[in-house]
Amino acid sequence: MGNSNPKRDLEEGLVLGRNAVIELLKGPREVECIYICDDVPARGQPISRIVALAKEARVPVKRVDVRRLDTLANGLNHQGVAAQAAAFHYCTVEELFARAAARGEPPLLVIADSIEDPHNLGAIIRTAEAAGAHGLIIPKRGGAGLTAIVGRTSAGAVEHLPVARVTNLVSTIKELKARGVWIYGADASGARWDQTDLTGPSALVIGSEGFGLSRLVRETCDALLSLPMRGEVNSLNASVAAGILMYEAVRQRTKR
Repeated sequence: MGNSNPKRDLEEGLVLGRNAVIELLKGPREVECIYICDDVPARGQPISRIVALAKEARVPVKRVDVRRLDTLANGLNHQGVAAQAAAFHYCTVEELFARAAARGEPPLLVIADSIEDPHNLGAIIRTAEAAGAHGLIIPKRGGAGLTAIVGRTSAGAVEHLPVARVTNLVSTIKELKARGVWIYGADASGARWDQTDLTGPSALVIGSEGFGLSRLVRETCDALLSLPMRGEVNSLNASVAAGILMYEAVRQRTKR
């Protein structure tokens, strides 16, 4: 017989059951998203209550196949509803600037534009922390949040790198620009990655795995940076591209 224990193996931060999800949404914990089975009617209590609370809190609601929810619940009764709560604390953008000021360094920030794969997000966090970045900014909707999978993939770096989650990424980028931060997006149409000065206040924007930078984010960037592609494939994994650009900034900032 196997040693699997559904309660032990359940993803950290996953809340199951209708009443439990309602109480989670009414409480202070950050909630990443709500999962509702396709065959559960949208109307009627308490599903309508869950949807209303989620809308009020700007929490995305995802309709999923019952098999997906069964897999997430790992054998436990979910009543057709589950919620993924944040496994780690989020900070504010102001705290990222404070971190840079405390070190006496120009800000080096990373912005994840709708990175959906939690393993990619975790890898980006791990590299950003190792490279000495002052923080990561992610959108509240349209990307992975700080789940337990992200924490594990980051190898614990999420405990040390501040992560801010914002409602509107484009508005936040404009605020960064107003504070003197130059915004550089990773895009194949950009200039060479090693011919741009990254020694000043900088934010590196990494697009989603499948579509790259969103249109409005791309248009809001001050400049675009590209990496040479000399093989048969025409793109890099998002976390790999992020790592290369971050360490180019490190190289420039530590150059004597």
